[in-house]
Amino acid sequence: MARSPFDADHMSRAELKRAADEILAEEGRSVDGFDDPEAMDPDDFYDEDLDTGPDERDKSKPTDPLLLLRQEITLKDAEIESLKEKLLLLQADMENLRRRTQREVADGKTYAVSNFARDMLEVSDNLSRAVSAVPDEEAENAAVKSLVEGVQMTDRAMISVMERHGVKRLDPKGEKFDPNFHQAMFEVPNTEVPHNSVVEVVQTGYSIGSRVLRPAMVGVAKGGPKFEAPQPEAEAGE
Repeated sequence: MARSPFDADHMSRAELKRAADEILAEEGRSVDGFDDPEAMDPDDFYDEDLDTGPDERDKSKPTDPLLLLRQEITLKDAEIESLKEKLLLLQADMENLRRRTQREVADGKTYAVSNFARDMLEVSDNLSRAVSAVPDEEAENAAVKSLVEGVQMTDRAMISVMERHGVKRLDPKGEKFDPNFHQAMFEVPNTEVPHNSVVEVVQTGYSIGSRVLRPAMVGVAKGGPKFEAPQPEAEAGE
């Protein structure tokens, strides 16, 4: 029975070496220095770059159970702190939302009638003009007098209704001029009254809550002493 050219079981040691040299020569490699194939150390052919086994991958990981537990606790603590911070921010946002909603609801209740009240002021002005338009010689007439009193009662009743809904009348005569609630129409030279005080009200103003429905049109004094706010009354017993 003919044997294969590379039948290692029937080849001598010299033949094996020659066959290996021929194969390695074709691949551009050499086995010089390895006279005894059986004496070759497998580690001589070990390539660290190709080793991706689990042992090499796990070399950087700690194997101490206590150390692993501490690392896990550290990660959990960091996660808890992050969640606490997010919770605090969420609580702050919810508190701001609650306050803003309460303020908007309160403003809605207070200022819901603002436009209606502003329109009704024109009606009140017309009633006042109607009373002022009555000639003095006709004012003593019983019929005219009764009509005037009826118009005045209507005007007062309408103002009373608006006041129940938060509308306040502004009649600032003698007060310090406030540009937030008053509109200066003219200045009056007067050294007997404090400077920048209201000496005449041309048209009454109205406000609702902290907002102005209509500023009071006033005349302001100038040239007098500095305006001093009234001192609060001393408490009883002092």
